[in-house]
Amino acid sequence: MTGACIDLLRQAGRTLEIEANAVTDNPLVLVGIDRILSGGNFHAEPVAFAADQIALAIAEIGSISQRRVALMVDPTLSFDLPPFLSPNPGLNSGLMIAEVTTAALMSENKHLANPCSTDSTPTSANQEDHVSMAAHGARRLMQMNGNLSNILGIELLCGCQGIEFRQPLKTSQSLQNVIDRLRKDVAHLDDDRFLAPDLKQAGTLIASAEITRSVGQDCCLPLGGEL
Repeated sequence: MTGACIDLLRQAGRTLEIEANAVTDNPLVLVGIDRILSGGNFHAEPVAFAADQIALAIAEIGSISQRRVALMVDPTLSFDLPPFLSPNPGLNSGLMIAEVTTAALMSENKHLANPCSTDSTPTSANQEDHVSMAAHGARRLMQMNGNLSNILGIELLCGCQGIEFRQPLKTSQSLQNVIDRLRKDVAHLDDDRFLAPDLKQAGTLIASAEITRSVGQDCCLPLGGEL
């Protein structure tokens, strides 16, 4: 599923690269051949479609991440991890509300992922009779990407907490590097505490690519070749 989303992001990236280097003036004054051409190059429909594609990918990555979080906090599905990843379940709610937060953000992103490019309203005395809605499509991506960072940040918290409960078993060195990086800023959850700062910091680590750098990965998504 994540691979399909990456393919979609690469496709959108190629479209945006083409459009960033395209001529969008109207009319086009071609001095070399002494012609003036009027067209719709300003319309930005390719950008609108690309924005909708990116929105779908963001929503889907968040959706599968949220389901992984749900599995980790559920003792009937987590292979005997404690309920809500709390060392004292019952007396403490652990990461229950963090999981609920991922569900809320996931649902918000699903709503925001509805296509913008299919919408249009005639304006300017019907002169502007069809618009791409590219600006709307692009603007909502900022909110969606912020939501996704927070969802992935909570998955990071849950994953690290779960691995620590498996001790003395050890994970791979790469994942241990991730845990060590997180623990510089966010402590293991024992008794309940106010979690908002922890959730915010985890989301910031995701958005800043600190976590990918902790395992020696480039934070950029190449348009071609290997990840």
